[in-house]
Parts: sequence; structure tokens; C-alpha cells
Amino acid sequence: MWIEKIEVDRKNAERFYVHFVKEDGEKQIMSVDQDVLIEYRLKKGMTVTEEQWMEMMKKDDEKQAYKMALRFLAYRMRSKQEVVDYLKKKDIDVRTIEQVIAKLQQERYIDDEQFAHAYVQTQVNTTMKGPYVIYKELMDKGISEDVIAQAMERYTEDMQRDKAIKWVEKINKQSKKRSHQEQKAYIAQLLHMKGFPSHIVEMAKQHMIADDGAEWEALVYYGEKAHRRYEKYDRYTYEQKMKQALYRKGFSLSSIEKFLEKKREE
Repeated sequence: MWIEKIEVDRKNAERFYVHFVKEDGEKQIMSVDQDVLIEYRLKKGMTVTEEQWMEMMKKDDEKQAYKMALRFLAYRMRSKQEVVDYLKKKDIDVRTIEQVIAKLQQERYIDDEQFAHAYVQTQVNTTMKGPYVIYKELMDKGISEDVIAQAMERYTEDMQRDKAIKWVEKINKQSKKRSHQEQKAYIAQLLHMKGFPSHIVEMAKQHMIADDGAEWEALVYYGEKAHRRYEKYDRYTYEQKMKQALYRKGFSLSSIEKFLEKKREE
């Protein structure tokens, strides 16, 4: 086959339409990247074999996938697995993906170790996540365990403790409707869910200060709710149910007795 003419793609100046004429007179058009055009020195009147044709198509696929990956990487750093997944979604074949990834790694556009360190630093600086959550996120991004372990050294125990304490302070400001014991249990559950290890959770709980005024306010709140539910019962049954309900909320028996005494006086 031979090249009848070459013209620029009006929608993309980096691509060219190459018009081929086969031996039987059949015409075919191939869209190629400018780098492929230059590499194979394509020009009008040039003869191209079937093998060269197939090779050029493979090269062009690689060029398109490579540029696609670069655009994906332009927004922020990505792990190798993120780029692979992105190219798969674009229906790029496995062989082409492998070649593109190898080139990107060689050119240091993809570096999982550098990515992991930067990711940990960013999460520590901008979020309230515990180390286990960040660890899992890196695992999901395809980072190896040894690389993650090294990167996680940036998230020191002091940093973890400080963030956990900030969570305690935040929750204490938000809610006044829990007993001190219930608040401690809630905070412990939250910190575990946010990815903090048990010893950090215990440290953070030690920074919770009991507020007698807030404790009594919460007791009255739940006590009145329970009273409306159980006031229909006889005195003995009423008080037993009240004690059980308020004790489950974490209030002390002495405080519950104080509340019931006030209800008796009403």
C-alpha cells in the first residue's frame, strides 16, 4: 500500500489522517499521533507494508494511552494501580497498559514510594483520620505493605494522640445529652471507627473531664423521657424501670436516686 495524502486533524493538531491506497485500489484512512508520523517519516507517495501498518497502529495505541495517562496524572499524584485501573476503564488492552506503565515509571511520573509518603503527609495535614484508615486507603490504591509501613512512620504517635484529643474536644462541644460514661463509650467507638489504635483511644479518653452540671442536665433530659414512658406503672415498678433505663445510659445509681427523689417530691 502507498500513502496518497496526509492531512492534519482539524479537531486535534497533534494528530494526522494518513490516506492509504491498497494494491487492489481500496482506500483506507488511519489517524496517527504526530510522534508516530515523525518516527516512521511518513510522507505522500511512501510505500508501507502490512507489518509496518500493524506496527504503527500499536505505536499509536501506546501514544494515545500514554497521553491519556499523563492527563490523568496532571491533576495530582497517582499510584501505579490507580493509573492501571484508569486505563482499563478506557478499554486499553493489557499489553499496552504494561508498556505505558513501564515508561511512566522510568520517567518517574509514577513512583509508589513517593506517592505513599506524599499521601500520608497530606492526610495528616488536612484530615482527622487515624492511621488504620490511611493504611487501608493506601492498600486500596495498590501500595505494597512494606512501602506503606515506611510511609506511615511520618504519622507519629504524638500526632495520633493530638488528633484523637481533638476528636474528644469536638465531640464534647457537640453533645450535652450523654452521661459521662456513655460519652466515653461513644468517643471510644468513634475513634476506633476513625482508625485510631486502642492505646491511643485510651490516652484520649483520659482527657475527658467530667462536668457535673452537664451530667445532671443529661440525666434530667433522659429521666423526663423515661418518666413519661413509665409513669403509668405502680410506684415500685415505675422506679425499677426508671433505674434500669437510666443506668443503661451510664448514670450512677446515686444520681438516679437523686432524680427519683425529686420526682417523689413533685
